[in-house]
Amino acid sequence: MRKIFALIAVVLIGIFSIGLAENVVNPDTVVEDTYYNIQSLDPAWVSDVGSEEAISQFYDNLIQYDGTSVTRFLPMISTNVPSVEDGTLLDNGTTYVFHIRQGVYFHNGDLLTPQDVVYSLERAVLFDRAGGPSWMLSEPLLPKIDGRYVDSITQWAVKLAGVKSWNDLFATGTNNPLNDKYKQALIDAFNLLAKDFEIKGNDVIIHLPHPYAPFLATLAHYNTLTSILDQQWCAAHNAWDGKADDWWYYHNPTVNDDPLYNIENGTGPFKLVKWSGGLQITFERFDKYWAGPAKIKYGVINDVSEFTTRKLNLTRGQADVINVLVPYLSQVEGIDGVKVYTHLPTFAIDSIFFTWNVNDQGGNPYLGSGKLDGHGIPPDFFSNKDVRMAFEYLFPYSTYIKEVWLDQALIPNGAVPKGLLGYNPATPTAFHQDLAKAAEYFKKAYNGELWKKGFEFTAVYNTGNTQRQTALQMLQYYAAQVNPKFKINIASELWATYLNDLMMNKIPMFMIGWTGGPDPYNSAQPFYGSGGAFGAFLGASYREWAREHMDPLLSESMSTTDPQKRAELFTEMNTIAHDNALFLFTDQQEGIAVMRSWLKGWEYNPMNFLRLNFYSLSK
Repeated sequence: MRKIFALIAVVLIGIFSIGLAENVVNPDTVVEDTYYNIQSLDPAWVSDVGSEEAISQFYDNLIQYDGTSVTRFLPMISTNVPSVEDGTLLDNGTTYVFHIRQGVYFHNGDLLTPQDVVYSLERAVLFDRAGGPSWMLSEPLLPKIDGRYVDSITQWAVKLAGVKSWNDLFATGTNNPLNDKYKQALIDAFNLLAKDFEIKGNDVIIHLPHPYAPFLATLAHYNTLTSILDQQWCAAHNAWDGKADDWWYYHNPTVNDDPLYNIENGTGPFKLVKWSGGLQITFERFDKYWAGPAKIKYGVINDVSEFTTRKLNLTRGQADVINVLVPYLSQVEGIDGVKVYTHLPTFAIDSIFFTWNVNDQGGNPYLGSGKLDGHGIPPDFFSNKDVRMAFEYLFPYSTYIKEVWLDQALIPNGAVPKGLLGYNPATPTAFHQDLAKAAEYFKKAYNGELWKKGFEFTAVYNTGNTQRQTALQMLQYYAAQVNPKFKINIASELWATYLNDLMMNKIPMFMIGWTGGPDPYNSAQPFYGSGGAFGAFLGASYREWAREHMDPLLSESMSTTDPQKRAELFTEMNTIAHDNALFLFTDQQEGIAVMRSWLKGWEYNPMNFLRLNFYSLSK
């Protein structure tokens, strides 16, 4: 950890060493060209970098990170960061007192109140869209069931009603409770959440039902889930109105049915000018911002998929910052008036995922024939441990890091990245490439039938990510080298389609990344947990396996405050993941930042990796 902070300090020294004066283009506007797009402007919906970056310009949180630190916080909407020393962190870490800042304006002119804070956190739990981030608040705010954290308020509603599933509570095809008993169970589930919150004057007091180590980090800026919204404005725009007796009508909407999808009304330093779900979002300075107006008047984020266009815009000064993937790094180094920063520490891990149960309803072309007949795979293909082990030994890990990442990445040994508590270099490393072992496991799978007949399926990555494309191509190549009957097709999907297909369990193999931290739980739970952001969508067989083998360890890691014990638990989880070939961990990437040298005020924090803070910038 010290090495990471030291590297950040070195980077920051260079950031403020501005060279010779240049002819600054559009001095009042900062333009960023990215290779990712924005899915939604609803803070409770998003878990993708593009949306998070945009939303963080519009909305504030209770607290924020202190500059480059990932462990220290500063006030934001709260005027304090709860601590034992000042008497605002009580009851063995279960009571948090926040002094809410007065005179804070929303963009529409409404004044922020403590009730807006309570509403925002409650809505974040109730919203709970499939595959979304609501678990980050559900776990600390809802009581455990049978000693395990609750990832969704639906679990409590189901338990209180005495039914088997969420859908059992409602008339078929509707959100209308079947009877008064079920309606009361839904209300009672909400009341379990509401009892956590108390308002005294200008203070919001949060009473957790159990200690939760990363709670402050969950509330910090750049976690858009805990952004503070205007309750009155939300209700006026047909979002949840704050009442207990209808919350389920606002639970798990589709993106098109979400009334806050393309509008905003935050307290942040910028307000929305234009975004219609397209390739550009524009925002302007909010002059009534409580911390003072931003130095720039406008910010623009463009989704520019072609690197050559991003580079051209940077060279001409039409873009001040661009995102650059490693294969293109050499093309921006040495450009006059451009600064390039490399080897920035991150907590971002990429992995190739195996879906244990693929949705084959109505036919699924990604499964081929859907059978083990040489022209497809069965839906439960990756439930087979021998199959997963074989793929682990196919991948050329070191070659991938050296040739594709140009040594700007590390080989992970689990979901917990290097730099966080629980990372243990003694944990078994990622598998090394061994084609003989791969063949051995393929021959064991399905009693030899797989080796005789072969397979064919489609692996998917998000459009524009060349590193992920290359990783899958490497698997494709080496699978055919081991056995010519092994065929992996490769397809790319635009981000929105990609996320939807993942949530629908349609893709047997896919590659995606996760940026966790600052607590290791926020890295481990999405991968390993039965209700995790990834684990929840790997199929029923994985969820059942994880409930037995991973969920108890995850829960225990949060019930102890002993750092050594917590580290041992995360090491144990990483070892179990390795021994069961749960994921094919490919890389823990290091960050790259490329910008015009006239840009001032940029600072790097691993927690806002790939996200600019436009408020701090000037030209």
